[in-house]
Amino acid sequence: MLEHTRSYKFIWVPIVFLLIGITQPISVYYLPEILSLSGNVPEEALALFQTPSSSEVVAQTLGQYSMVGLLVLVLAGMNTVAGERTSGTGELLLARSISPALIITAKWGALMTLLVTSFGLGLAGSAYYTAELIGPLDWSAVAASGGIYALWLGWVLGLVLPLGAIFKGPATAFISLGTAALLSLLSGLFPSYTQWSPDRLRSFAADWLAGGTEAAYGPAIIALVIMVLSVAFASSLLRRNILPGE
Repeated sequence: MLEHTRSYKFIWVPIVFLLIGITQPISVYYLPEILSLSGNVPEEALALFQTPSSSEVVAQTLGQYSMVGLLVLVLAGMNTVAGERTSGTGELLLARSISPALIITAKWGALMTLLVTSFGLGLAGSAYYTAELIGPLDWSAVAASGGIYALWLGWVLGLVLPLGAIFKGPATAFISLGTAALLSLLSGLFPSYTQWSPDRLRSFAADWLAGGTEAAYGPAIIALVIMVLSVAFASSLLRRNILPGE
């Protein structure tokens, strides 16, 4: 937690998420005027333009978080464990007989706090401006959708812990993002065989915004299991003192 505070991650990461969140509804609201002022769009095409519903705008915001938001979170957390080797902090903590599980759990807690704070602020900003500019929202659906989506972000971000105990920061980020992209690809190619995939949490979140109530128990359980295993494996690697570059 202290490391994130000293590096100002608790300032700039939430700001990035907030900017993403409020930009989407504002851009959607003013898009017809922007297209009209550009002079390159026929009037017939402008007449056919329909402003998305409130739930669709918030769903579009979640789509932005699946790309830019996830990238920001992983880059912010990629050195959570890997950076301990270069600074020597990892060896120092182990030499003081501090439990590796305690170290990793504390780091996981800091990452999740950063995630919840940033994503919560961004989603709240998006929902507020959407309600003001586009139309009313079902706030209970927004909260449920946000919880589901935060779980998806959480399992991907949690991968930086065990990967950071093996690889350096950039490789940790690349593999974490690559794993998420691979699961997304498999879910798209083989939907009937990937009902359990935690990647489906994204579609569940969008469905809940549109009024759906389908339970996401399978993907949610798998996501939680991955998060627990990530903490366990990272703790085991620290216990063996297997740090990057050694």
